[in-house]
Amino acid sequence: MSSNKVAVVTGSNKGIGFAIVRDLCKKFSGDVILTSRDVTRGQDAVKKLKDEGLNPLFHQLDIDDLQSIQTLGKFLKERYGGVDLLINNAGMAFKVADTTPFPVQAEVTMKTNFFGTRAVSAELLPLIKPQGRVVNVSSMVSLRSLKNCSPELQQKFRSNTITEDELVGLMNKFVEDTKKGVHEKEGWPNSAYGVSKIGVTVLSRIHARQLNEQRKGDNILLNACCPGWVRTDMAGPKATKSPEEGAETPVYLALLPPNVTEPHGQFVMEKKVEKW
Repeated sequence: MSSNKVAVVTGSNKGIGFAIVRDLCKKFSGDVILTSRDVTRGQDAVKKLKDEGLNPLFHQLDIDDLQSIQTLGKFLKERYGGVDLLINNAGMAFKVADTTPFPVQAEVTMKTNFFGTRAVSAELLPLIKPQGRVVNVSSMVSLRSLKNCSPELQQKFRSNTITEDELVGLMNKFVEDTKKGVHEKEGWPNSAYGVSKIGVTVLSRIHARQLNEQRKGDNILLNACCPGWVRTDMAGPKATKSPEEGAETPVYLALLPPNVTEPHGQFVMEKKVEKW
């Protein structure tokens, strides 16, 4: 077993995830694992960073595939005895002009962004070591979409006692409501991406609360963050930030020093806590 610390970044063969890996390779004293669904793309990304003199490792990970997640978990447990840093960055979004029917967009987006992130968390959170850091990459759109929810839904999503099961029920209800063509009538905003990221932010709040209850003395900090509007395949070329600038807040949260106790369970943008 390696005595090295280890950081894992999901969905990191390009875009913000790739920039996060590059930054962690420079700032984190331990192994940094770049993951991607596609092995060839992942290995190409690792090679690119090695050509820059950095030394990331590669592991395949498809967050939509439970077996792939469990394989990574087993590897981390056997090689490192756990995980020091986990950055849940993998996600997807349909382009605005995409003609895929909205109910299909809702189901596909929710499957990856919310349920995929939740599945990775279920497998890897128990492996997080004391003083560990977990960062879930959410989006400013989650806050905007929250404000476009009905008052009743806003109250549920802002609740400090909402359970994971209740949140899962709400995420499933959104998808079902889109299939029935009643999502707006039921108080949902018209953004599948936005609702999936509400799910990620609220899940982060729930998991932070669970860590407080179950692992109080371990000082594990878990937060959701918005990287900003970043020039990636997802956001397009007009976005205002470079991937390197988008990586700043996630890396800041991943490298919070061992002696601090906050932020924890927060939604963070530009390194500052935003009111949820």
